[in-house]
Formats: sequence, C-alpha cells, structure tokens
Amino acid sequence: MVEENNSFGTHEFLELCEKIECEPYFAGNVGTGTPQEMASWIEYLNSDSKSAFAEERRRNGHPKPFGVSFWGVGNESWGCGGDMTAEHYVNLYKQYASFCETYPGAPKLKKIVSGANSEDYNWTEVCMKNIHWSQMWGLSLHYYTLITGHWPPSGSATSFGEDQYFGGLKNALKMEEVVAKHSAIMDKYDPQKKVALLVDEWGIWTAQEPGQPKDWLFQQNSLRDALIAASTLNIFNNHSDRVRVANLAQTVNVIHSVILTKGEQMVLTPTYYVFDMMKVHQDAKLLPLQISSPDYAFRSESIKAINASASVKDGITNITLVNLDPSKETTINIDVKGVNVSGQLLTAPKINSFNDFGKDPEVKLAAFKGAMFENGTLKVVMPAKSMVQLAVK
Repeated sequence: MVEENNSFGTHEFLELCEKIECEPYFAGNVGTGTPQEMASWIEYLNSDSKSAFAEERRRNGHPKPFGVSFWGVGNESWGCGGDMTAEHYVNLYKQYASFCETYPGAPKLKKIVSGANSEDYNWTEVCMKNIHWSQMWGLSLHYYTLITGHWPPSGSATSFGEDQYFGGLKNALKMEEVVAKHSAIMDKYDPQKKVALLVDEWGIWTAQEPGQPKDWLFQQNSLRDALIAASTLNIFNNHSDRVRVANLAQTVNVIHSVILTKGEQMVLTPTYYVFDMMKVHQDAKLLPLQISSPDYAFRSESIKAINASASVKDGITNITLVNLDPSKETTINIDVKGVNVSGQLLTAPKINSFNDFGKDPEVKLAAFKGAMFENGTLKVVMPAKSMVQLAVK
C-alpha cells in the first residue's frame, strides 16, 4: 500500500488551483464522514463570518474565504465510496446536500450527485427520478478506457502492437454511446437540460509501469493515449448541451497524465499537447459538424477513422480532427466559410511513441500545412495517426 502523509491538503490544493488558474472541485466524504463534517468543511472554506471554522482558516493563513463553488456529495458511492445501492445513496445525498450552505458573499454551491459507473444506467435513472433538478447542479459519470474492456487494467502503456492500439481506441470511442444513453435518461426527467453531466473521471488505464511500488498507478503516456484523449474531448464537445464538466483522471504521474515528474525534472506527455490544442473550444459556441469518414479496420472489426468537433469564438472557426488509422492518410472535405486557414499537427513516428526524461520529445506540436480552400470547400489531408487543430478566418 502507498502511505498518504496528508502533506498536500486543502490549502495546498487550492494554491495549486490558483497558480494554474483553474476552478477547484471538492468531493465530500459520504462514505465514512458525516453531514456535519461536510458542512463544516464548506464553512471553513466559504464563510466570512466570525465562526470557529472561519477563524481557524484565518489562523491557517487565509483571511478571505476561498469561495469554492463545485461540491461533489460523495464520490463513487457505488464502489469505493461506500458500496451503496442507488436507492440508499439518493437518501444520503438529500440528507447531506440539505446542510451544504451557500454563505453570504460566496458563490452559489454547485451540488453534484455522485453518478454512475460506466454503463450503470439504472444508477442514473434512480438518481434523476428521485432527486429534483432544483436539488442538484449536476450528476457525475466515470468511464475509463480499458484495453480489453474489462477490469482489471491490463496492457503496457508503451510496449504494444496494433491489437492493443485498436482495442484501446475502440473502447475509448464507446464514450459516445455511454454519454448519449445517460443523457437520454436525464432528458426524461430534465428536458430543459438544467442539470449538467460531469464526466469527472475518464482516460485510458493500463497496467502500471514495471518496477513501480504497488498501487502507485504510474503509467507512461503514448501517442495512442493522446489520440484517445482528443477523440474523447471531441465527443464531449459534441455533447456540450449536457456535458459541462470533463475532468481527465489523473493529472500528474497517475494513470492518463498530462505531466510526468521525477525529482526536479518534468515531461510533457503527448496528452498535454492535446489539451493545449483543444483549449480553443473553451467558452466558444458549438458548431454542428458533419464529416464523411472511412473505416479503420483491424482483423474482423472496424471503427470510424476520423472524428471531429468545431466551435466559433471571436469570429474564428476552430476545428479539431483526429485520424485514428495508424497507416493511412485521409482527405476530408469540410463545408465552412472562410478564406484563410492555419493549423497545428500532433503525430509521431510510431503509435507507441512517447516522451521520456532526458530525451528529446518524440511527440510534439508542429505547424500543419495540409489544409487549403478549393472551390469554397476546406480540404484537409489528415496524416495517419494524428490530431490536427485548425483556425479558419
């Protein structure tokens, strides 16, 4: 087991969020904690009163409230968070949530229901049926990409052939079906889409690297994982009417990371560059995008080779495309208004190329010159095993 010394706690986490300019998201302990414990934590962070918990925060070096808005009421309550039935959790949610208070001057709490594991559609049904939309801001969903599609995680993060490449991609693309089916259940009880769907744990989960301490869950990150991340984010973009939060699990050194560290050294993984390219869609307006994709076939199975999403912001149309075929380039025609196009490309020599300490990165961004307008249509020549981000003006 890995010992947790709790040296990185509430204040350290919030300091990190401030430094990287992201909004914090806390999850209260509904498994072994109490409603009073969660209510006190919120008071500690958000109250500007003279209460005992607010005064304790001040003594700990933060005079002003932190103003944390996102609050999960439990986490994975169906499993490690309590091994509960959906019916039992719903009653606990209502109890805990009723004591989660929005303090004067603090942002309104966004209370989030601990939602389903993967394809457990009954969990979503029970939660949506029995918790009124006014009692929650959102409902979470966890879905991990497993090479075989079955627990436990298996397969190497870097030593794999086309069979595990294809298996990973196929299971990652199942996110489309999973999100669509959970969203359809939510639509039954919330047709106006007031409740957000938060896919707050996702990513590829392989066996951890050899030689690592048990349960560290450290794995490398290859071009395959970057293409999985890009495809998944395209799915989320295209379901942005319901999916409003999507947190990659994890961020540093664990599972599907964007950064790896070793002492003072740091490596940007291929997935890091995906997030860098995808940030053009933040705070933008979704544009419906239809493309015709060939199949990528492997043995007796096939998946769509190309996936994409598009948005517009500040007069610029941003398009992100992924070609999953490991050996064939594909030409895509897109009906979009514009006269100028620029782009970035992410690819590498091999499907299992990765970035490592003390070496020049094998997977990194480059300028993309394969897009041009022809007779009013945007023609894009997508290299094999690649992601492309385009800006059209």
